[in-house]
Amino acid sequence: MPWLRWFRRKREMPLSVREVSYLEGYRLKIVFSTGESGVADMTELVMSAPGAEALQDLEEFKRVGLDEWPTVSWPSGFALAPEYAYRLATGKSQPWEDPANPVAA
Repeated sequence: MPWLRWFRRKREMPLSVREVSYLEGYRLKIVFSTGESGVADMTELVMSAPGAEALQDLEEFKRVGLDEWPTVSWPSGFALAPEYAYRLATGKSQPWEDPANPVAA
């Protein structure tokens, strides 16, 4: 059953954010539970995503941190799912995903 394999992999390989820090402009350095890290350029997201308007103020954007889940978040309430942050920072899908067959992954 493809969904069962997917569920087991999700349980075995939870992805979370370990650390986030502001760099410059709308760029963040993000460290993940996989040991990987990368730089996420958030410019396009901040300028176009519904709910991200408050982050267009660079001083508000600099207030980035981790919430209790932990994931990248801001006091304004805007947050990124760890999987999306991973894709932005590393340019890759999660290690356990099979991009050719996302349902069976």
